Amino acid sequence: MTEIKPSPAGVPGAVTDPSGLRAEDFTFAGAGGAAVTGYLARPRSDGPFPAMIVIHEAGGLGEHIKDVTNRFANIGYVALGVDLYTREGGPPSMDDVPALMARLFAMRDETVLGDLEGAADYLLSREDVTTKIGCIGFCMGGRYTLLLACSSAKLSAAVDCWGGFIDRATLEEHSTPERPTPPLELAPAVRCPLYGAIGAEDHNPSPEIGEALREALAQSEHETTVDVYGGAGHAFFADHRPMYRPEPAALLWKRIVPFLERHLHGDAGRKTLRTP
Repeated sequence: MTEIKPSPAGVPGAVTDPSGLRAEDFTFAGAGGAAVTGYLARPRSDGPFPAMIVIHEAGGLGEHIKDVTNRFANIGYVALGVDLYTREGGPPSMDDVPALMARLFAMRDETVLGDLEGAADYLLSREDVTTKIGCIGFCMGGRYTLLLACSSAKLSAAVDCWGGFIDRATLEEHSTPERPTPPLELAPAVRCPLYGAIGAEDHNPSPEIGEALREALAQSEHETTVDVYGGAGHAFFADHRPMYRPEPAALLWKRIVPFLERHLHGDAGRKTLRTP
């Protein structure tokens, strides 16, 4: 087992008493049977519980994402933080932006989706997990959450937090062999309810891309919502980074928790774009 530390003071959904949780670092089978590392947090009680896949931002499966995974476990989910950099030997340096972008653009969507399907299969195989699985991702993880929600029948709900490059493959190219179809073009066929969050001051994705996403998602049969958060830019939920904005972050948590509860425990439906 892994020691669980309390969340930073005052963050949305903070874990103040970790004694009710268990956590461990482990591996599961991803695309092609390859071992993928992850971080699993769950309530100490027996369950069963719905599950959450948590997909990291460009910085990798660090302490912040592990803490977010703990926060979902703390409200009654078996939560799995996946390390999509497992095959690359770990995250790139956040100080080297060209190397970071090159790493992201070289990752094959097909392989990443295979790894995420493996995460879902692992969760579904657990006796303490129900048949309901949700997924949340931040930045690059938001993009992969949208892709997974459009391709997999295993999700019952998805939350895309400012997924970048949903309208193109790279800064210069619409598509590449590694990223053949922009997620925005797949959005009309989304296969589960989806909530999207975008900062009003963000540029990738911008509020305009958020509007395009809303229109695309509205063609689906599922509940879809895209909210634009005023006074916030990219990564405004990341409490370890300078762009953290406490009030929009608290509002985001206030909205995604009941959204997930409805779809991982029940049903509802609406389609809106809101700007707080």
